[in-house]
Amino acid sequence: MAVEVGQAVNDFQLTNNQGEPVKLSDYKGKNVVLYFYPKDDTPGCTTEACDFRDNYENFQDLNAVILGISPDTEESHKKFIDKHELPFELLVDEQKEVAEQFGVWQLKKKFGKEYMGIVRSTFIIDKEGVLRKEFRNIQVKGHVENALNYIREEL
Repeated sequence: MAVEVGQAVNDFQLTNNQGEPVKLSDYKGKNVVLYFYPKDDTPGCTTEACDFRDNYENFQDLNAVILGISPDTEESHKKFIDKHELPFELLVDEQKEVAEQFGVWQLKKKFGKEYMGIVRSTFIIDKEGVLRKEFRNIQVKGHVENALNYIREEL
């Protein structure tokens, strides 16, 4: 069952783009922007990552960290970060365990074909580890600004 707004998020550990273990609990005391995206270096995912990059300092000013999660490999994440100069970590969820915890690994349809994939979504977790806001199945344009405004106004 997917985590719900108002609930504490179960701690998880994934590997980052440097091969280092990262736990959600490492960020206790900070607001966490956890964003799930389908694939490194694709048009929508690149736009979203660059929007987060361009607003990185604004999130930092609000005591918020940005963590991107996709099923891509550590090597893929490294190339994506280097190519677009991303200042935040990307986490590897090849087994889709965290994606399933948040209910974003779902059946999708494209050009009449069905397949399993990540539904682009962002979750705002407060300093105590409680899920405060979810943006599910989002459109990229304007999304990062919405997440930033939520933290600015609500947390």
